[in-house]
Amino acid sequence: MNFFADLHIHSCLSPCGDNDMTPGNILGMAVVKGLEIVAISDHNAARNLPAAEKIAAAYGLLLVPAIEITTSEEVHMLGYFPDVQTAVDFGAMLKTHLPPGKNKPAFFGEQLVMNEDDEVIDHEDALLIGATDLSLEECAAKVRAVGGVPVPAHINRGSNGLLVNLGMMPPSPTFTTVEVWRHLPCPMEPMENKHVLHSSDAHYLEDIQEPEFSLRLPEKSVAALLDWMRTQK
Repeated sequence: MNFFADLHIHSCLSPCGDNDMTPGNILGMAVVKGLEIVAISDHNAARNLPAAEKIAAAYGLLLVPAIEITTSEEVHMLGYFPDVQTAVDFGAMLKTHLPPGKNKPAFFGEQLVMNEDDEVIDHEDALLIGATDLSLEECAAKVRAVGGVPVPAHINRGSNGLLVNLGMMPPSPTFTTVEVWRHLPCPMEPMENKHVLHSSDAHYLEDIQEPEFSLRLPEKSVAALLDWMRTQK
């Protein structure tokens, strides 16, 4: 079965995410656009996933718990997790590896934690925009240790894309899935024998992906998606 998906969306918990990117607004827009599988992947945190999980269930959407991790090399890597609690716990662990300074909302943006009614219940004060002190290899290992799948984000775009930052696909850690920004060229070699994701990296509601990228899975479940991501193409 084919399912339309957008597996890289930032909520208002990310300092660079618009404040209108509440869990309810994101998932409502996903329904309007005809998506079936959505991942909310905030920078180095997962505190909006519990609310999003409840809203997604009401809409009949599959929510894939995710975090966009910034490694010590300042490479962005997506971690996809088997359930929301695992992602939330992983985010709490990442917080201990972030720089000690606090977020400056006037400079970096607010970091809003929401409930299922899209009400602000907290302001995250950790510097989520910062890089963790964990290397790419350490981050990948930690994601796998809790049953998740590490996926380098937008490998061909921006200073945080793996190919731009490191200049190559490193021999270790190995990845079975990569995310490629389809609006820019990407060398073929880093994609060979790997599954390729095309997602929006949306920070604004209007940028959430149209039903253009689909996944062929045996069923609409997080387990089926993670199994697909783990396999060598």
